[in-house]
Amino acid sequence: MSLGAKLKASNVQIISAIIFYSAVGIICFALLPIANFPPHIGIIGVLSLITAYGLFKKRVWTIWFGIVLFFVATTFSMYTLYYLWQNLFFAASMAAYLILTWAFTAYMVSKREALEK
Repeated sequence: MSLGAKLKASNVQIISAIIFYSAVGIICFALLPIANFPPHIGIIGVLSLITAYGLFKKRVWTIWFGIVLFFVATTFSMYTLYYLWQNLFFAASMAAYLILTWAFTAYMVSKREALEK
């Protein structure tokens, strides 16, 4: 199946989830050298890219990676919001990341039958 056929067969929510998880993975890898290579940012980046790949290929194991990423991202975002709330731009971006992670995880879990086919 070609890329164009897969994109036509997918709906907008799955495509937006793929874009979100891919963007988070790329941003995390871009931030690694700036933040002196903390391992938690690398783990979030790897899990995000694996989840995006699994969503694109519609694999069953994607749900488990999404759930693990949900807990890791929630812990990271809440910790960052608690300790770095003084920077308004950074806090707003962490809050947006947290909300989008929750939304896309809820969507992924609700549509698990589509991933099993």
